[in-house]
Amino acid sequence: MPIYYNEPQRLFHLQGPRYSYVMQVTPEGYLTHLYWGRRLHSHDLAWLLPPLPRKLRGQFRQPPVPECRYEPLETLPQEYPGYGGGDFRHPAYQVQLPDGSTVGELTYLTHRIEPGKPRLSGLPATYVESPDEAETLVITLADRVSGLTVDLTYTVFAHHDALARSARLQNTGSGNLKVLRALSAALDFHRSDFDFLHLSGASNRERYIERTPLRPGMQAIESRRGASSHQQNPFIALLSRDATEDHGEVYGFSLVYSGNFVAQAEVDMYHTTRVSMGINPFDFSWLLEPGESFQTPEVVMVYSDQGLGAMSRTYHDLYRTRLARGVYRDQVRPIVVNNWEATYFDFDAEKLESIARVAADLGIEVFVLDDGWFGHRDNDESSLGDWYVNTRKLPGGLSDLAKRVSSLGLGFGLWFEPEMISPDSDLYRQHPDWCLHVPGRPRTLRRHQLVLDFTRPEVRKAVGDMIAAVLRSAPIRYVKWDMNRNMTEIGSAALPPERQRETAHRYILGLYELLERLTTEFPHVLFESCAGGGGRFDPGMLYYMPQTWTSDNTDAIGRLKIQFGTSIVYPAIAMEAHVSAVPNHQVGRITPLETRGHVAMAGNFGYELDLTKLTEKERATIRDQVATYKRIRPVIQFGDLYRILSPFEGNEAAWIYVTKDKRQAVAFYVHILAEANPPVRRLRLKGLDPDRTYRIEGMDRLYRGDELMYAGLYLPDPWGDFQSVMWHLQAVDG
Repeated sequence: MPIYYNEPQRLFHLQGPRYSYVMQVTPEGYLTHLYWGRRLHSHDLAWLLPPLPRKLRGQFRQPPVPECRYEPLETLPQEYPGYGGGDFRHPAYQVQLPDGSTVGELTYLTHRIEPGKPRLSGLPATYVESPDEAETLVITLADRVSGLTVDLTYTVFAHHDALARSARLQNTGSGNLKVLRALSAALDFHRSDFDFLHLSGASNRERYIERTPLRPGMQAIESRRGASSHQQNPFIALLSRDATEDHGEVYGFSLVYSGNFVAQAEVDMYHTTRVSMGINPFDFSWLLEPGESFQTPEVVMVYSDQGLGAMSRTYHDLYRTRLARGVYRDQVRPIVVNNWEATYFDFDAEKLESIARVAADLGIEVFVLDDGWFGHRDNDESSLGDWYVNTRKLPGGLSDLAKRVSSLGLGFGLWFEPEMISPDSDLYRQHPDWCLHVPGRPRTLRRHQLVLDFTRPEVRKAVGDMIAAVLRSAPIRYVKWDMNRNMTEIGSAALPPERQRETAHRYILGLYELLERLTTEFPHVLFESCAGGGGRFDPGMLYYMPQTWTSDNTDAIGRLKIQFGTSIVYPAIAMEAHVSAVPNHQVGRITPLETRGHVAMAGNFGYELDLTKLTEKERATIRDQVATYKRIRPVIQFGDLYRILSPFEGNEAAWIYVTKDKRQAVAFYVHILAEANPPVRRLRLKGLDPDRTYRIEGMDRLYRGDELMYAGLYLPDPWGDFQSVMWHLQAVDG
């Protein structure tokens, strides 16, 4: 079994396939962290707790007086620390008592070990399909003064080097408690010689890789926007200073949540490091009445002793198979054409049908109608919330258009932005209080829209009913769910004053409830998440929607960094990536169609352009791209990704996907800017079986895996900017 309890030492040893995670309850009752790293075989590990002289290090090195606590919490490595009793580092939780005090002290009460993995109430989380896939430890801590208890949950997976953590706070006392901070996990490392890696950016340049050395003090990323955001992703990693793609220790932390979050690493005066992650305590509180509980989101922690690449592949496998759900989880994803950059708001049924007709001829599988089909929406200034068909544009309604598209052999998809409302809409005129707002304050418009108050069940029901009616009205196979602005004036007319700071989290819980309803009611629909591009590309959304529109930046060269950074945590099958027209609509760049295709094939492949305006040569190229992707998509969508050359480090990028059995692989190389008289270079592949022989499509000779990985393939001399190459490898022996 992966979880062991040494009762005499009160020591917990959690063993994943390649890691150990060790905790101990001290004689004073504190739950301490001893070790997380490469797997240990012994269960006699109490010696890992720092020796007793640690007691004299804190409190200005003065020994305490006899009647006071003898345990200096300032130096104790804790699993779920509080504040006010001598630990001056950032706490994992903070609760205000009826007397106004916020001092907390949690000590061990009990624990249990159970097979499988329990669900989190109202929240997305990783899961198992049978009890033998995981084992779960629940440790209950209690504060004897306040009546607060905390259940710390740890799930160890049998086949993934991941540890899932969360916390559940419960008020067992007689008075109200106000939760001011409730993070999902905290972890104290005994050292600080790490690099801090996170994924940062902005709209149209999401999830760029940032890596800096840890320094004394606090390093943190966060979102206060009501969404996980374009600016920061709810993921951080600590890396040994020598860690690379393939070597060195890496500790990853990924939050399964879609709202305001914080992830931080604090280095103290003794060069220890506290990592903590969870809901952002900024502008947050939660009233806990007697008997009530509060569940935090889940943090998925991954340890790798084989560099960033192995960490990424663990996240990819876990999130693809045990976070994403539904009938599409294990199916190849369809090739899509979306009309947005082809027509924007200017279309009619005949124009859309003409695009779909060419798409069918080229072998594309799904046509998605984007913004502008509802209300009286001819621009982005109206109609959000009015989810009924614009019959001026589509006189026959959606059913007529869907039948036209379906008759061509294509699936039909539709864009929604259900979380928003336009002041110029029937819904707003009927219910002006249904948006997030604060009385007496202006209602800030972004993109001419406001945010609906999803804390309110009547709002969720009304929106859900409208969307369900549309989905029942036509054979809709695909939904793109968009969200194009962040929250301002975060208040709810339905909440009392003492609960107003619960609004942002209650909104996310309401969103999850609505998504659960719709994805359950329409299991045949492939839902894709979008938030002004990649503004909510997080594990929480992947639980309900197994893929996400990666960015509104469709420029192939811009996408190199976006997709490379996204792949640090998220699998290729979660990334929707399209070929768009040139000059590119975001940056004006002109890139070869072949390169645009190769970059888009790094995820779920599709097109974002007017197919009716293509030349015959372009149509032939796209027909070949579509046929090629259909052959290789099982490798890309379900294989292992190995990053080879980073666009963050030079003038080129390369990556390879390899099937689990090592029998097939697809590699890509992009040379960004041309160079005069470049050197002759070879690209060393990764992930192959060194003892197998491979045939590369289009090449005459056979290659052994060791030759391709250790010697490498010669790269062609690039002629012109933005050139790319793809290799499809197949094993020819057993």
